[in-house]
Amino acid sequence: MRNLKNLYIALFTVLTYTTAFAQTPLLPTKWTNAAIQSDVPLAEYPRPQLQRDEWLCLNGKWDYLGGKDAPPALHAKQPVSFNSSKEKIRVPYCPEAYLSGINRKQEINMWYRRTIEIPAKWSGKQVLIHFDAVDHDATLFVNDKKVGEHAGGYDSFSFDITPFLKKGLNTLVVAAHDPNDGRTPSGKNGPRGDYAFTSGIWQTVWLEPVNKTHIASIRLIPDLAGKKLKVLVNSTAGGKVKAVALNGKKAVNQVNGIAGTYFDLPIENPLTWSPDEPFLYDLQLTLYNANGAVTDEVKSYFGMRDVKLGKVNGVVRPLLNNKFVMQVGLLDQGYWPDGVLTAPTEEALKFDVEFTKKAGYNLIRKHMKTEPQRFYYWADKLGLLVWQDMPAIWYQNEDTTVAHKTFRKEWKAIMDDHFNSPSIITWVPFNENWGAFDVKSITNWTKQYDPSRLVNGNSGFNNNPGYQKAYGDPGNGDFVDTHIYVGPYDASVPDDKRAASLGEFGGIGLFTRGHMWPVENNAYDYAATTQALTDRYVLLMQQVTQLMLYKGLSVAIYTQTTDVEHEVNGVLTYDRAVEKMQTDRIKEANQAVIADGDQLNHKGGK
Repeated sequence: MRNLKNLYIALFTVLTYTTAFAQTPLLPTKWTNAAIQSDVPLAEYPRPQLQRDEWLCLNGKWDYLGGKDAPPALHAKQPVSFNSSKEKIRVPYCPEAYLSGINRKQEINMWYRRTIEIPAKWSGKQVLIHFDAVDHDATLFVNDKKVGEHAGGYDSFSFDITPFLKKGLNTLVVAAHDPNDGRTPSGKNGPRGDYAFTSGIWQTVWLEPVNKTHIASIRLIPDLAGKKLKVLVNSTAGGKVKAVALNGKKAVNQVNGIAGTYFDLPIENPLTWSPDEPFLYDLQLTLYNANGAVTDEVKSYFGMRDVKLGKVNGVVRPLLNNKFVMQVGLLDQGYWPDGVLTAPTEEALKFDVEFTKKAGYNLIRKHMKTEPQRFYYWADKLGLLVWQDMPAIWYQNEDTTVAHKTFRKEWKAIMDDHFNSPSIITWVPFNENWGAFDVKSITNWTKQYDPSRLVNGNSGFNNNPGYQKAYGDPGNGDFVDTHIYVGPYDASVPDDKRAASLGEFGGIGLFTRGHMWPVENNAYDYAATTQALTDRYVLLMQQVTQLMLYKGLSVAIYTQTTDVEHEVNGVLTYDRAVEKMQTDRIKEANQAVIADGDQLNHKGGK
């Protein structure tokens, strides 16, 4: 009987293991199978603006221990035993996602394990491990020794694991803890959010060999008026830096500087970056030690563009390269039916940017989440303006000392992560009063920390969740921003210091059989057919034109790029399989608004 019992246990274990990767997705995308079949999903180089030749992607199958009985993972002091679990998780998809192979509703304590072997040619190098995002608290162990901890669900972090490595196989264990209690930034996947939870590792994990003295980070600030790029290279131990700007293979200019100090790289007759012509210069950075030996070389890129407010015919408007460009965009939430916050493949990640361009928009508002750096790379390369939101906290009035500090720390880290992308032109610290606190001071701080961009302190300040008192219009920043559903009338008008933005409007739904999340679906309003929805959209954009010409509106952001779970108000279905409107007509309507905006630059001057 005992042997038979053991046989049953073994059979049950095998079935549990295999079915974990044989579940049926609720709503697959055309990229789902490719993600499942890939041994190393999302294997593209994850950091395009600070790129080295040598690296190793750690995405793929990891041992996993989770569920309601998982050992506590917050501030773990030692790794746990994995003997009780035979589950495998596919990194970097969160355990709530179908693509992870776990597909549970909400994980709080999560443990990951895998073995690695350091390539022989990395001998003598420092080995860094990079985590592009882990939600929310992470602890790393290497060969049973604790390496370090990190708190923050949307920013990247790294550890030098060299002292913990040995020859041959090495064991990595990651403990992740995500309370999803609304006291840390969680955006739409928090306890008061609308969508699926997401926890644990949800962006790429990778290794990189470097010399002891190496480039740790860079900061690039285009100065179009001064015809130069301001460059800051931070290294681990000082040194001299050579910076070379290139147009294709042709060197445009090169200068020498000192690590840790800003220096100027002149760009004569700069080719500007814009949605219509997204020109990017390549950048090569070389670090030298005191003896003149090369200790590090990285590749990067930059765009020469200028963003500021100015008056056009007496109206305060945002200017791109000293010219008013009407910003016509989509609210882009970046959710996926198979990957939750993580796009299934690189092709999928790029698809949303490509479609937005195809439909004639020049802007996305990245709403309540961040993306991997490759998303911003595609926005940079293809030419799409980006407004970047900070994911909201939900209980800002409880544990305020901790919650407020956590918010501020992560907001700064997010800005640091994505500072160099020319596509990002506006930071948005708060949305509709969700988790809003100290809005005026945080708006001012954001502007002071990055004066090269615009700041929208509280997008949709006219809306407010019923469980809290509205903070309202902070009165500062660069935009007066209201959300009007369906709108667009009653949108903001500019004041004497701020431009007017319609941060969200539209939201008209269309039911699309066979392509909807299996819940009760809803929207702000509805159309019965693709033709009717398109007609309604064209009318809305004609109304936007009226507001732009006669009420001073400068930004209009339609809700939204895709359906998301219960919401069916996307321009695309949630699986990205169906264009819900006639895209050629959408493009025509969008481009007409942008063209009419351009005419304002030629009527009466500034």
